[in-house]
Amino acid sequence: MRRTTIVFFVIVGVAVAIALFARLGPGKVTAVTGLIGSEKAPFFADVRVQRALARQGLQVTVQRAGSREIATRADLKSFDFAFPAGVPGAEKIRRESGASKASNVFFTPMVIASWKPIADLLVQQGIAANLGSYYTLDMAKFLELMKAEARWKDIPGNTAFTANKSVLITSTDVRTSNSAAMYLALMSYVANGNNIVQSLEAARPMLPVLSGLFLRQGLRPTSTQEPFEDYLVQGMGHSPIVIIYEAQYVAQAARGDGSIRPDMVLMYPTPTIFTKHVLVPFNEKGEKLAAALETDPELQKLAVEYGFRNSNLTYFREFTRKHNVTLPDNLVDVIEPPSYEVLEGLIQEIEKLYAQGGGVK
Repeated sequence: MRRTTIVFFVIVGVAVAIALFARLGPGKVTAVTGLIGSEKAPFFADVRVQRALARQGLQVTVQRAGSREIATRADLKSFDFAFPAGVPGAEKIRRESGASKASNVFFTPMVIASWKPIADLLVQQGIAANLGSYYTLDMAKFLELMKAEARWKDIPGNTAFTANKSVLITSTDVRTSNSAAMYLALMSYVANGNNIVQSLEAARPMLPVLSGLFLRQGLRPTSTQEPFEDYLVQGMGHSPIVIIYEAQYVAQAARGDGSIRPDMVLMYPTPTIFTKHVLVPFNEKGEKLAAALETDPELQKLAVEYGFRNSNLTYFREFTRKHNVTLPDNLVDVIEPPSYEVLEGLIQEIEKLYAQGGGVK
């Protein structure tokens, strides 16, 4: 249904854009093509976004690809811009393409989607804190549980969730997905004594722990939407604790369709990490799009409606308040990911272990 809706929006949007372009007159329309991370596809498919871009004289055509894939594409210069998720990939693209600019257009914190009984259990264990409308999760303490290969039923005093499942954070496939790569970046920092890992050699002693966070999950989906939909539909027994983008939760809550229920909670990791959506323009057309996304008030508001944070903090507050979603305005314990080379090296090492079939439980 969602894919059909997006296709419908694209068709309607194209019709609207054509009408607007006809009004603008020949020579005043700039056709722009780019590679984007799939999490931004609904935004670009939105009729209102296409109208706003058309008013700026921009006709934007996008092709979806994984953010890790975008960073290694050999045909980048055949596009006007690349718009991956995550700073490491964007920096790699900027260096490889020789682009002189990059724009941090949107960002969203990585968060944990969980359930009130589980969150309260973790509060009792001194691993989480209840801040009223949301929780925080101490990642160093939670990592100790995962390193010990604890099971939920074995947590002392646990009567809320007595499943025989391993205590693990459900993620996507780290080999393909940015959200999983950001989870890896965050846990590498925690495992390294709250220090950014500076080299792959320095990370090697941590590889058994870091790889286990993914290998013990078994095969995982490539898109962040799938584990989030499992969380929404299949419930606590299937998805007790899932790492997602805050934007997903906000956008879902704003739909008002009842899929976000009272027993669902957001937990903010401490420390946490942002996924920054960085647009790398390869020419003036890409720069024009970046400027529009950064400065046009309507486009900024529409980005907020897809859950993304940007420089329009006032509208983000208004939008979330309107939809009864209370979130922290500012997150202070935020880390940066390691360099592209270090993060990519870690992913490749884990990829080798997947190929060997090692560590899956």
